[in-house]
Amino acid sequence: MSMFDLTGQVAVITGSSRGIGRAIAKAMALQGAKVVISSRKADTCAAVAAEINVACGEDRAIAIPANISSKEELSGLIEKTIKTHGAIDILVCNAASNPYYGPMAGISDDQFRKVLDNNILSNHWLIQAASPQMLQRERGSIIIVSSIGGLRGSPVLGAYNISKAADLQLARNLAVEFGKSGVRVNCIAPGIIKTDFARALWENPDTYAKFMAANPMGRIGEPEEIAGAAVFLASKESSYMTGQTLSIDGGWSIFLGP
Repeated sequence: MSMFDLTGQVAVITGSSRGIGRAIAKAMALQGAKVVISSRKADTCAAVAAEINVACGEDRAIAIPANISSKEELSGLIEKTIKTHGAIDILVCNAASNPYYGPMAGISDDQFRKVLDNNILSNHWLIQAASPQMLQRERGSIIIVSSIGGLRGSPVLGAYNISKAADLQLARNLAVEFGKSGVRVNCIAPGIIKTDFARALWENPDTYAKFMAANPMGRIGEPEEIAGAAVFLASKESSYMTGQTLSIDGGWSIFLGP
């Protein structure tokens, strides 16, 4: 048996049709969990679920598409999962958006609201829907994928960083509320990871060169390098850990640069 065995547990992972979410879903399935793949597009969700089922077993993954901007669809995601599997043991709030890249002075009200709604309010909705059955059973792990940006300032990612800082506090506050019921809430704060979501950062030669100069490991991360932390936070090996943030950024947050 693996030290991080998740056999018999049910995990819902938003934004899991690609990037970090997809890597987390696959890693959890490999550890025995039944995973629910969710993002906006039904066809991509189904494709990832099929891929996982080929690799891990035909009943290991199902697809339930949902748009994080819709409270109704997120509630449906939780309800359909419970109807199918009976319970949810692990919730990974991974999906997010960032429609604006530039100084705060240039962001529109609609863009700012979209960032806050999709990166904070949607996580609140998900947790509000999934946590009652966890609290009733007195067990569960909630993982919010935040960002190292929540710990730093930026001249071009201000609204996004504000939303990710709020996610860190959301985890801390809920950890206090849920602690005595045995439900844990933690965050993962990735640095720049090679995903489509962060393409504007790692494909731009100037931005990439600046990042390399300020990163002790001298490279960007891969989605699979985040997945292990999620498996750890979902497993019993992190049973005394709540309200915390794991920074996985190649050392970027602790290096002042050359």
